[in-house]
Amino acid sequence: MADKKICVIGCGIVGLSTGSTLAHLGHRVRLVEKNRPKLSSLYRGEAPFYEPELSSMLANGMRTRKISIEEDVGEAVNSSDFIFLSVQTPLLKSSSPNLSNLKDAAKSVGESLGKGKTVVQRKTAPPGTTENLLIPVLEASSGLKVGKDFGVAVNPEFLRRGTAIQDSLKPSRIIVGANAKKTATGVMSLYDKLDAPKLIMDLRTAEMVKLVSDCFLATKVSFANEIAGLCESFGVDSQEVMEGVRLDPRIGGEFMNPGLGFGGCGLPKDLSTAISGGEASGFRPELLRAVRRINERQPLRAIEMLEEELGDLQGKRIALLGLAFKAGVDEVLESRAFPIAVELLARGAKVIGYDHLAKASFIRILPEISYASSVQEALLEADGCIIQTEEEEFSRLGKSDFDLMKNKLVVDGRRIVSPAKLKKYGVTLRAIGLGRKS
Repeated sequence: MADKKICVIGCGIVGLSTGSTLAHLGHRVRLVEKNRPKLSSLYRGEAPFYEPELSSMLANGMRTRKISIEEDVGEAVNSSDFIFLSVQTPLLKSSSPNLSNLKDAAKSVGESLGKGKTVVQRKTAPPGTTENLLIPVLEASSGLKVGKDFGVAVNPEFLRRGTAIQDSLKPSRIIVGANAKKTATGVMSLYDKLDAPKLIMDLRTAEMVKLVSDCFLATKVSFANEIAGLCESFGVDSQEVMEGVRLDPRIGGEFMNPGLGFGGCGLPKDLSTAISGGEASGFRPELLRAVRRINERQPLRAIEMLEEELGDLQGKRIALLGLAFKAGVDEVLESRAFPIAVELLARGAKVIGYDHLAKASFIRILPEISYASSVQEALLEADGCIIQTEEEEFSRLGKSDFDLMKNKLVVDGRRIVSPAKLKKYGVTLRAIGLGRKS
């Protein structure tokens, strides 16, 4: 297939990674964004957020003229064969996704949509969204008919923050949903240069694949955390237990590490979308509700461990290491550091947060705590410490670092430090899933 002209509307992590990857594959890509701060970054050839390799791929695409930056949706749609919709769909208070951005984007696209083009829904949405919202809006605003005049497809993403480009270039699978074979094969052909399992299905099934995938990963995390608590009660180290469990080829080891829970813009949102969507249809997803409940309570386990060692936390200085939802990113959405910090404040503790990437983002959502410029500054005179992300910097902490603490107590929320090493340093270690033998 000849290289195609593509526009991507919405330059968040999914849209920007998608557009940069398609340009890398040889297509001509127009990135459409209206947010002024994001546009300023994009015009400089820089991603407006931290994601390894993304800025260099974007800059290279602009240098080779495979990528252009646009503000005008109409111009981009007129000049493209494929229009990828990648706008934000944040959760409402009802735990269902807010689809107003998608509706507005579809209306704008429809107003400039011509015959022979294909609109591709890229972001996660509840099953039925494309049929019940996207297509009616496109038809009403364009005066055209799907199937006859233009095509519509679902192409769900399976990207992880911190490895989005790697996941784009070496995808686990490529799914295309469409109700017309010609539309499906057209979208799938955009990825001819990628070696990955490729499946074509209908629109609603493709939407469901993404939702179920994230729900399953969330279930694995909560399962590992439930087992961690069980192991603690028996005085058994869950890390050693899981080492044996992972050897079973039927289980698989990814997302099986106990910790303080999952966050970010993917798993919590898709889990809530599945639950609210099921309940709206008259089905009560008990397992998924339990998965969410376990995840919501998990951060408090770190605080319980602090209290078991320190007693009342009133006036205690607590270092919180890692503010992002995972190591190596600056994304703080649904970070487990937030409920930990809020609860520590509620119990009268003084919280000193540190994260070399996510500090600025976390300040915007929680200015009430103090912030350190280094691990050492955070640990200085601390009564206790919680390791919230698996940053390599935290696993390398040594005796001189812990000697800065007033009370050498560490709660390892991600199981990244060596118990033997900390014991040698005179540090009291509590960890998720680390049983204390009586």
